[in-house]
Amino acid sequence: MALAIFDLDETLIHGDCASLWSAEMAKLGWVDGVSFLQKDQQLMALYAEGKLAMEDYMAFSLSPLVGRSAEEVAFVVEPYVEDVIEPLLFSDATRCLANHRAAGDRILIISASAHFLVSAIAAHLKVEDVLAIDLEEQHGTYSGHTQGVLTYREGKVTRLRAWLEEQGESLDGAYFYSDSRNDLPLLQLVSKPHTVNPDPVLRRHAEQAGWPILSWR
Repeated sequence: MALAIFDLDETLIHGDCASLWSAEMAKLGWVDGVSFLQKDQQLMALYAEGKLAMEDYMAFSLSPLVGRSAEEVAFVVEPYVEDVIEPLLFSDATRCLANHRAAGDRILIISASAHFLVSAIAAHLKVEDVLAIDLEEQHGTYSGHTQGVLTYREGKVTRLRAWLEEQGESLDGAYFYSDSRNDLPLLQLVSKPHTVNPDPVLRRHAEQAGWPILSWR
């Protein structure tokens, strides 16, 4: 048995759950659709280039949640996962998850998206262990701020190491699946790195390192 770690966006699903959530908030009337989605696209382009300050994206994307309770948000996230995310799951990803379950491996999803989104998608996939960007709550509602180390780039390694210690787990024989150059710090940490539909920078690195390059559909 080993630890099987998965990135979420563009790895398990064909899309980015945070940007898709922005579109959902526009449908709900929580944001000014045109200007908010344009800004979202600009920031996600920086992410794809490895140039995004995640703090900037989170401050932007969490602003519509200020003053809303976790329960209010969860009420609309559940149908969003069913209607928007479910059709975007890679069939190959679900098969890979099933194979790791059959092998008795422990599955962990670690994502640079907000915890309320990642945990809802993980629950849909019947994955219990999640590391994602935690949100601050004040007086029972979201404050618009994050808390703790962000699960982004080197932050994923920091959060994973703390989780391993807390859970009494190790990275012996661990797998990690990701599409993004932003996950190179964690891919280089595990003994069995796998790239999934990798971006150009990650593909070049995988080819040089001899890592598996998976084409998931």
